[in-house]
Amino acid sequence: MTQRDADPSSPAGASREDATDPTPATAVDHGALLLVLTNVPDAAAADRIGRAVVDERLAACVNALAPVRSTYRWQGGVECADEIPLLFKTTQARWTALAARLRALHPYDVPEIVAWRADAVDAPYLAWVVAETSGRPGDVA
Repeated sequence: MTQRDADPSSPAGASREDATDPTPATAVDHGALLLVLTNVPDAAAADRIGRAVVDERLAACVNALAPVRSTYRWQGGVECADEIPLLFKTTQARWTALAARLRALHPYDVPEIVAWRADAVDAPYLAWVVAETSGRPGDVA
């Protein structure tokens, strides 16, 4: 997920990843907590997408956050829109499936789907997220 570019503040040859992440780029912790962000145009889309991905165990929880006003470039012009940010709690193991499902469910042509790994997570909360994103859709944990 990270690009290995040289960090000007590090010794020659060191990458930014080397300076901040002690694990090799190929190592993946499938139980790592990911926070995923997207924005949707309205509450109906927020409810529909949130419910679908939790039902399908792609995320343990989805928060529909307070509406925001977004300004962005689109098709050669500057646009403004009111949007609802959605914050998903999932695991590295579910990332690919969640991103694909968000693209399928999302009403936008090019949805924002951004993920970042939580550096520190309370162990009981992480265990809950892992449990709720494991198993088959519809299973009761």
